[in-house]
Amino acid sequence: MPKKEIAIKHATILGAYLLIVWGFYRNAARLPETIEELVIKPVLWLIPVAYLLKKEGLGLRSLGVNMQNLFPSVYLAVILGVVFALEGVFVNYVKYDQVEFAANLGEIAFSTLLLLSVVTAVVEELTFRGYLFNRVWHGLGNEWVANFAVSAVWGMIHVPIAVFWWKFDIVSTLVFVTLMFIYGVGASFVFARTKNIISPILLHFLWGWPILLFR
Repeated sequence: MPKKEIAIKHATILGAYLLIVWGFYRNAARLPETIEELVIKPVLWLIPVAYLLKKEGLGLRSLGVNMQNLFPSVYLAVILGVVFALEGVFVNYVKYDQVEFAANLGEIAFSTLLLLSVVTAVVEELTFRGYLFNRVWHGLGNEWVANFAVSAVWGMIHVPIAVFWWKFDIVSTLVFVTLMFIYGVGASFVFARTKNIISPILLHFLWGWPILLFR
């Protein structure tokens, strides 16, 4: 890991960059979801991460890309994923007054949705848990302060899509952002336990479907 001061500096720069650039993109453009998730997001999110890694002289292992604690990574993610799935079903029921599983699957093929879910999970978790949480935790020396701080940024970065794309009202936006914050806390928690990026990636994949239900 880089020195603590550098870790905090780089994490702050990346966090601010994502909030500004990604927020501007959400407001200014609306491309097909396949192009956005498979091209635009990987470019805008991962290139800055790769640049910072190069400046730090570090590789993918510093993002938690390794084979250690593989089994705990899987079962922790699955257990918490089940909890989040139940939460998503409950919120879906409250919103639609029934469990409307097909509420927002839209016209995209199921296989394409699976691919988008996997790619999105990899890109977002490498960026937030692998880079941001790891650096803030290292810089501050306190797991939970780092967890809540990064999870707050994680929640805020989802405000533009709720407001500009989905046209949520204030209450729905607050509920959505709160759910994202809770997810962020859970993802950072499992990553901190396993030091393996597989755990939040799998959790993200499992979490993505309740989000579809909520929408």
